[in-house]
Amino acid sequence: MRKTFLLATAILFGCLGISFAADADLLVDDFEIIEISTGPQGTVDFGAGNGSAVSVSAATDIKNTGKQSLKVDFEAGNGGYIYVAKGKGLDAANAHWSINPEDIQWVEYQGFSFYMYGTNSRARIAFDIKDNGNELWRFVVADDFKGWKKIVCNFDKFMVRDDWQPGSADKNAKIDFPIKIFQFEPLAESKGTLYFDTVELVKK
Repeated sequence: MRKTFLLATAILFGCLGISFAADADLLVDDFEIIEISTGPQGTVDFGAGNGSAVSVSAATDIKNTGKQSLKVDFEAGNGGYIYVAKGKGLDAANAHWSINPEDIQWVEYQGFSFYMYGTNSRARIAFDIKDNGNELWRFVVADDFKGWKKIVCNFDKFMVRDDWQPGSADKNAKIDFPIKIFQFEPLAESKGTLYFDTVELVKK
C-alpha cells in the first residue's frame, strides 16, 4: 500500500513538474559566454557613431544570474547612435542567442523580458527587435530605479522605428516571426554604465 502511495505521489509531482516546465518563460540569452568580444568572430555586435561611443564587457561583480552580466559603458550624443546586439545575421559571427530563433514556438509567447541594473541616471534605453522581414521595432524604458529590475516588453507594446529602418526592411508594420535580433540602444543625450542580464521570452 505504501509503495502504491509513493508511486502515485511521484507520478503526480512528475506531471506537475512537466506542467510547470511547459508554463515557464524561455531563456534566450544570459550572456554566460567565456568572453564578450567584437569583430568578425565577436560574441556581441556593437558600435556607435556621430558623436556617440560605447564599449561592452563582462561584469562578474554585478549580475542577476550565473557568473556574469553584460556591462555597457556609453555616451549617447545628440544626433548619434549606439547599438549592442545579439542574434542571427549580425556582423559578429558568434553573437547568436543560446537558442535558434527558428526552433522557438513564437505563438506561445507574449513578448520579451530582460533584467537591467539601473543607476537612476534618468537615461532612456531602447530595446529593439528585428523581425523576419528585417523591420525594426522599439520598446523604450527609463533608467529611473536602482538595482536589478525585470523589464517586460510585450509584443503589442512595441512600436515600429520611425527614425531609421534597414534598406532590406519590408516595412509592412506587422511583427513577422521569428524575431532574429534584439539590441539595446541608450538614447541621446545621456551617458553612464548599465548592466543587462537574463533575456527571456514571456509565456502567454
